[in-house]
Amino acid sequence: MNLDRASISEEMARSLPRNDWENIKCERNGPTFRELALRELADGASASVHDLSRRPRRSLTGADGAPRPAADAPSSTEGYRLLPRYRSGDRKIEAGRDLFSVGSTGNAIFNLIDGWVALYTQLEDGRRQIVQFALPGAILGVLPSNRSQATFGALALTDVVASVIPTSMLATLSRDEPELTMRLARSLARDCSLAFDHLTSIGRRSARERVAHLILELFARYRAQWPGNRIEEMPLPLTQEQIGDATGLTSVHVNRVLSGLRKERIVEFHYRRLRILDPDRLIEVAGVEPEIVTAWLERQP
Repeated sequence: MNLDRASISEEMARSLPRNDWENIKCERNGPTFRELALRELADGASASVHDLSRRPRRSLTGADGAPRPAADAPSSTEGYRLLPRYRSGDRKIEAGRDLFSVGSTGNAIFNLIDGWVALYTQLEDGRRQIVQFALPGAILGVLPSNRSQATFGALALTDVVASVIPTSMLATLSRDEPELTMRLARSLARDCSLAFDHLTSIGRRSARERVAHLILELFARYRAQWPGNRIEEMPLPLTQEQIGDATGLTSVHVNRVLSGLRKERIVEFHYRRLRILDPDRLIEVAGVEPEIVTAWLERQP
């Protein structure tokens, strides 16, 4: 059977709870991407659970960093898939759109295959806090229970390819494949560790340390996509305002810190590209222990 073209049987589709194919009520501007994506899944989800459970053992390889159409994701992204043979759930989200928003509910998760996503919370007056930046391999939208609402949103910073996976499918697969459950657990543990780091930065580090810490973390995590290669420059699709939202600083303050790092020949940041000129000095300014940097260099589980 060609798994790329296989589809879930009618019997299985009828057995899935209705909530797995629906999401949240329409927002004022209409349905969110998540609602639209789940409707599309209802029209034709692919790959039977039996076929998906026969997962190939693939080596983890890096992505090329460029967005690709969801229907034709390159082989270099396959290591980021939670379900390697499940492709009909792939959706392409344009930069600037939410994968899901604060208050959304639903029985599906997002497995990020390509692109950058910002996870954020928002106050009533419009102020925003970016709590984490998700890179390929991330698993997003896992809620504590079926009735829970998301306390954060997920914004596509670049064009994104994500695999939308019904949680009922995960439950069925995890019974037969414990490795899947462990991969989910490792992903959540990694997210928790990053969240603790960010909380420490905002609560205890100076403005200069916060910006240096964030730059170093993103560089190390991005660098991990190509193990064994020497990379000193990377695309960094963030504005100074977004860096400020992630560090609790104003864009003016972020600009001042980046200018100082540039004058000291530690980093260069322009046209949404980052170049590390002195990595040892950057680690010193960020005040990060080598063990933490090593953890960042690990691939997504």
